[in-house]
Amino acid sequence: MNTLIETHNLRLAYGGRTVLHDVNIKIDRGEIVTIVGPNGSGKSSLLRALIGAIRPLEGTVKRAAGLRIGYVPQSLAIDATLPLTVSRFLNLPVRISDKVAAAALVDAGVADLGQRQLGALSGGQFQRVLLARALLQQPDILILDEATQGLDQPGSAKFYQQIDAVRRTRGCAVLMVSHDLHVVMAASDRVLCLNGHVCCEGTPQVVADAPEYRALFGTGTQGALALYRHDHDHSHSHDHEPHKHEEPVA
Repeated sequence: MNTLIETHNLRLAYGGRTVLHDVNIKIDRGEIVTIVGPNGSGKSSLLRALIGAIRPLEGTVKRAAGLRIGYVPQSLAIDATLPLTVSRFLNLPVRISDKVAAAALVDAGVADLGQRQLGALSGGQFQRVLLARALLQQPDILILDEATQGLDQPGSAKFYQQIDAVRRTRGCAVLMVSHDLHVVMAASDRVLCLNGHVCCEGTPQVVADAPEYRALFGTGTQGALALYRHDHDHSHSHDHEPHKHEEPVA
């Protein structure tokens, strides 16, 4: 396996307050890695450091030469009244070929949505369009920051199945931040548990059995879901509203 991104003794801080320290991780081509942890544990901060959006206070982030990154945000605020089709959205700000756009929509599982208005999409459809947009540049690694927030459990599960299909079709790595522990623990090759540092890491089963993980989330997923206070009952949310990140943006 060749390594796409790795960190060495990474320390991140906001306003003089350390949010992550002594982080040593690596992401290899073709694997699905999920980051879990309680609110404020540094998950989104780590993603921002990996893509170069924030600078480390200490340590280094090393990216493979020419690394192409596809990023899927939690959500994106779009004015539902704008007469903007999915196809036109994919062509902003730089026009792409119809072939590339069509392939991205196919791989995202929404091949038939090209001419639909963005404002008419469901939450799940909109997240898949954001996934398609992330695939346009043929990324070596897909990074998703709680991309299923606002979707119900079946919608989240289907989205993760699509991510796995993308990994198999395109051979890219996938790095996800997620609160859907009941799903991602089965959908991941490796799990990183954060709480200001890497508490534990390994296969889903190794992490689920780790004392550090159980101290945070208990022995079942219900404790974890309660910790996040995430409402899985709003099963028809369109999720076009922006969400608050768990840490301030630098």
